[in-house]
Amino acid sequence: MRYITHGEGGGPEVMRLADGAVPAIGPGEVLIQVDFAGVNRPDLLQRAGKYPPPPGASPILGLEVAGRVAAVGAEVTLWKVGDQVCALTPGGGYAEFCRTDATHCLALPRGFDLASGAAIPENLLTVWANLVTRGRLQSGENVLIHGGSSGIGYIAIQLAKQFGATVFVTVGNEQKAKFCLSLGVDHVINYRIHDFVAEIKAITGLRGIDIVLDMVGGAYIEKNISLLATEGRLVQIAFIEGSTVAGFDFMPIMLRRLTITGSTLRPRTAEEKASIVRAVRERVWPLLESGQIKIVVDKIFRLSEVAEAHRTMERGAHIGKMVLSLR
Repeated sequence: MRYITHGEGGGPEVMRLADGAVPAIGPGEVLIQVDFAGVNRPDLLQRAGKYPPPPGASPILGLEVAGRVAAVGAEVTLWKVGDQVCALTPGGGYAEFCRTDATHCLALPRGFDLASGAAIPENLLTVWANLVTRGRLQSGENVLIHGGSSGIGYIAIQLAKQFGATVFVTVGNEQKAKFCLSLGVDHVINYRIHDFVAEIKAITGLRGIDIVLDMVGGAYIEKNISLLATEGRLVQIAFIEGSTVAGFDFMPIMLRRLTITGSTLRPRTAEEKASIVRAVRERVWPLLESGQIKIVVDKIFRLSEVAEAHRTMERGAHIGKMVLSLR
């Protein structure tokens, strides 16, 4: 099969096409002939040598795919050869064939094509696990989502609105602001022009923010905490700007009974991932099929254009999702 190798790691230029063996599957796994693979920020980190795959996972980049089941393990009863699926993978998505646990696959939502299917699993499962499960999202709450036009952000916006939340987002330009408003966001702040802390405090007053979903980290950590209401939750899903803060004052956490939490999806056990998949299938698939939650594919790149896809993500020049075509 053809796949993308990133060698010893580095910038986007280290990625190239290579030939290798089709992966062997275990008794509870399926082999997927990949039509499309999602591009995600963890792929960029792994390519750069900053996010090693967990033990037993493929060293090939790619955490989500859509395609057709090419083979099933001896214990698999959920799927048969030829089924169209989208799937969460522990790695290996940037390849013509990819193996994953059978319980981490989902049938395409009705009306969806494979390109859109490849844009669903990683972001949707991450948002569900963090915003809904860890963040304990409730109707009527104020939610702040940083990077509202990103793959994570635009899904989080729509899910929060479905739960009846008032949604605040930060974005970096007017085009991204308009996109977020089209998804039903209540308040958009361009962080390049305005101080988002001051803007949000002016809007909420003493009410504050109940949940912050953040992937930035760094200086944002203290800013986020300053916005949280009593019993507020800061949910951290990445640290683009770093995970440490010098001279951090923990007193607000005690005084306002705050929760700081977060998680990553990839290191979770197969059983934990399967549980999230079941919840998403039950609660979110009907919203996808009814059009209440939309999947936005900003651009489809050929596999040979993978370096440009990574550069586009590094520049923040996309809105929604980008996928690679292996057809």
